[in-house]
Amino acid sequence: RGRVIKDTWWDWPKIIKKPSPDVFKKEIKGLKITDVKRRGKNILIYLSRDYVLLIHQKLTGHLLVGKWQVKKVAGSKHQVVSTIKGLLEERVNDYIRFILYLDNGQMVGLSDLRRFAKVLLVKKDELNKLPDIALLGPEPLDPKFTFAEFKKRIGARKRPIKQVLMDQAVLVGIGNIYSDDILWLAKVHPLRRAGDLGEAELRKIWRATKSVLNKAIKLRGTSTADYRDTAGKPGKYGREILAYRLTGKPCQRCKTLIKRLRVGGRSAHFCPKCQSI
Repeated sequence: RGRVIKDTWWDWPKIIKKPSPDVFKKEIKGLKITDVKRRGKNILIYLSRDYVLLIHQKLTGHLLVGKWQVKKVAGSKHQVVSTIKGLLEERVNDYIRFILYLDNGQMVGLSDLRRFAKVLLVKKDELNKLPDIALLGPEPLDPKFTFAEFKKRIGARKRPIKQVLMDQAVLVGIGNIYSDDILWLAKVHPLRRAGDLGEAELRKIWRATKSVLNKAIKLRGTSTADYRDTAGKPGKYGREILAYRLTGKPCQRCKTLIKRLRVGGRSAHFCPKCQSI
């Protein structure tokens, strides 16, 4: 907060979704960062002159704070090299696609192996009209999000509870890892139809959601693959995982071997004894 954006760089223009890359570069220069928030999986950087920078990191993206040198190599290609030794040199942090240059010499870089991430610059009054924001469900850790609202949103669905929990239009911020652990903690089978769950089961899922997400935030996320925090460090929740990717390993409650199945094209990991269908 308080830093001024002096310039920007990206390795391909398609990462900038709004406005056009030329207009983006012109408009963002000189804007001051006033706040940084999150809505669902979108990072929202609030700027002066009522602008908001929206960054969706997608599957393999993560934001880093550091310093990089952009070197032009053969043709139109570039090589981005960290000038800070250590974590930022690690391969997982070495796919810098977008850089914000700040007035104190620091930079904010977006590392994204798969090139799925996107960046938008909009006016604040446009933000909630964007599909990226307008179609999102409530935040599960919002103090105003009560069990009654959770029950109303989840209990009305006919799909398997695993799919419903990961639907960002129903509830935001829950992906494959946390949905597995939430259902394991609540002792609910991932294939149970959401609409068939009783109030006691829904309450267990509601409590498990808060427990798992709060713990994951405290441990700075899960780094079973690409994710790193802004210093380039892996999150530590991977050491505390309850069910995700533990196929063939004993359940931490009953020692039954964890099984894996497919739900809506995604893997689900569960204990067949504790989470009977």
